[in-house]
Amino acid sequence: MSGKLYGVGLGPGDPNLMTVAAVKAIAAADVVAYHSARHGRSIARSIAAEHIREDHIEERLMYPLTVETTDHPGGYRGALNDFYEEASARLAAHLDAGRTVAVLAEGDPLFYGSYQHMHKRLADRYDTEVIPGVTSVSAAAARLGEPLCEAEEVLTIVPGTLPEDELTARLAGTDSAVVMKLGRTFPAVRRALERAGRLEDARYVERATMAGERTGRLADVDPESVPYFSVAVLPSRIDQEPRVREVGEVTVVGTGPAGAPWLTPESRGALVNADVLVGYTTYLDRVPVLRPGQIRHGSDNKVESERAEFALDLARRGRKVAVVSGGDPGVFAMATAVLEVACEPEYADVPVRVLPGVTAANAAAAAAGAPLGHDYATISLSDRLKPWDVIEARLRAAASADLVIALYNPGSRSRTHQVAAARDLLLEIRSPQTPVVVARDVGGPEQSVRVVTLKTLEPSEVDMRTLLLIGSSQTRAVERGDGRTIAWTPRRYG
Repeated sequence: MSGKLYGVGLGPGDPNLMTVAAVKAIAAADVVAYHSARHGRSIARSIAAEHIREDHIEERLMYPLTVETTDHPGGYRGALNDFYEEASARLAAHLDAGRTVAVLAEGDPLFYGSYQHMHKRLADRYDTEVIPGVTSVSAAAARLGEPLCEAEEVLTIVPGTLPEDELTARLAGTDSAVVMKLGRTFPAVRRALERAGRLEDARYVERATMAGERTGRLADVDPESVPYFSVAVLPSRIDQEPRVREVGEVTVVGTGPAGAPWLTPESRGALVNADVLVGYTTYLDRVPVLRPGQIRHGSDNKVESERAEFALDLARRGRKVAVVSGGDPGVFAMATAVLEVACEPEYADVPVRVLPGVTAANAAAAAAGAPLGHDYATISLSDRLKPWDVIEARLRAAASADLVIALYNPGSRSRTHQVAAARDLLLEIRSPQTPVVVARDVGGPEQSVRVVTLKTLEPSEVDMRTLLLIGSSQTRAVERGDGRTIAWTPRRYG
């Protein structure tokens, strides 16, 4: 009969943190296997040393390389794959001979560990048991003595080997985080934390529970002193004291057309890091609960200038403020209102940023197909801030230029005639068969996207939550095999 395979988690380094199950698995084994670098020393073996007997058969699985440089035809990954195949074959020979094999693993065997490569190659062929271990994440939090995450906070664990932009996005958009595998990646991780606005919160833990342990503020760590066995930690921010600043900042954030699923990582990060969220109440309600302790100030949709002034006053007093806007803040939204007030002399020293979001037009176009595939114009039908004769002139000009037209703010309870007036004007210039996308509540629970013709467009079916896309002479509407009609505008013209 074949032997049994154990993947044995040993914990973060202190032998006292080995579990009883781990000790029993080693005691039951005929063969003790462990990975090591080319120098031959193994951290896993050193943790379990007092439990390894003289009659144990030891299998040292020595990595052929530790940096990503090799002349192997398959490159770094190819060389490692060959090593894992050869190491698995060595273990399989023991198992076929009926021996019980315990593969030692620092931390937890299936958490960024070498054992998992043996497991994937052997577990379907042999009786296998994995003994979990205390991870370096738990050890780091314990040694810092700070909560890692609490309540609805989200913990993100990422390897420092990710590209810097990816690290920045993930660190900006989460509550708590641990970055593994520092060493030579430390400078990029530090830059990512700084770009994400999280450097001051970051903690550093080196060799947790082991000899040479070091903890402290990550910003104070010399990059040349950082070993591989170290992690960066962003602990829980619940109950964290607000940071005192001489001057805060205002970030205008676009949430997309329907909230959380449409947020970019950068926008999510700005919302997570804000002390105060300010916005139209409907848009604020779209923002998920990102951090306990944040203050939210909601207001009516018709007080944009007052809202901007309120946000800038908070920033002038040292608060980090996110002004929440639907869609893209620069398209018929809050960015203009904030910047207009920010140009007043009393706010000249307040930093202001604008972060883009998915626009309603782009969201509607994607849901319908690709009607914005060529040149297009974007026009608001609201005559609250500009006279109707200006709107008529722009509609006529865009239609005469044969542009696809995205119509924002087509109607409301107090504005009921604009859609019919716009349709009749466009019918003077465009074919009655021109495809029109009627997109309502895109991304929301009541999403409805239909393709009609300009002649059959029914104004009574259009409200403030609807966006219209009027096709050009080139726009096509095609019914697909699934019964869905898609609209698209060719990139070639004429």
